Amino acid sequence: MYSPNTINIPAGYGKVAFGKVEMKNILIAVSALTLAFTLVLYTGLISNIDGLTTVESLLYAVGVSFVAVLTGFMLHELAHKIVAQRSGAWAEFRAYPMGLLMAVLFAFMGFLFAAPGAVYIQGMISRKQNGLISIAGPLTNLALGLSFMGLGLLLNSGLLALALYLIGTVNLMLAAFNLLPIPPLDGYKVMKWNLPVYIVTFGASAALAAMVYLNVLV
Repeated sequence: MYSPNTINIPAGYGKVAFGKVEMKNILIAVSALTLAFTLVLYTGLISNIDGLTTVESLLYAVGVSFVAVLTGFMLHELAHKIVAQRSGAWAEFRAYPMGLLMAVLFAFMGFLFAAPGAVYIQGMISRKQNGLISIAGPLTNLALGLSFMGLGLLLNSGLLALALYLIGTVNLMLAAFNLLPIPPLDGYKVMKWNLPVYIVTFGASAALAAMVYLNVLV
């Protein structure tokens, strides 16, 4: 998801680049979300895996959570950023402190709520460019979700297979969620740009998310 902003556009915008403030915001968001995911995964699933000590289970949860956050959230946001900058707009990620705090607090209660931040964009862009920027994030999640899920299914069993399956699940669920036709989610902007593209993309993501939820892809 991304949002408009009123920040002044710096000279030389239009190139894919990262600012120091942006990198700090990315680090904060990734750290907070990794903590939230670790709390939920460890207490709800990973602590019960046979053959692992407490320390091993915790390290496993941290590793899975970090990759899930990096792919599911950050690469989603960076896809928005890259397409926006390629389109000639200024674009930078900014963390949402209250959303990150809520993510950690809810994680202590056993469930995930993630509003890490957004890519803020400023510049003259067409409706088509806006649609392409919007769909870039969910498509990234879909591609990553299918890749991780496919690798997990090939391995079939073991800790690595479980990790790949969990990371793939996060990406597929996020793709479906972000494509809901509700503002300010990506799906609403894609639908306003091109309805057939939206129907195909949302249909595919919703079907895959449902299959994961019903354990059809196990």
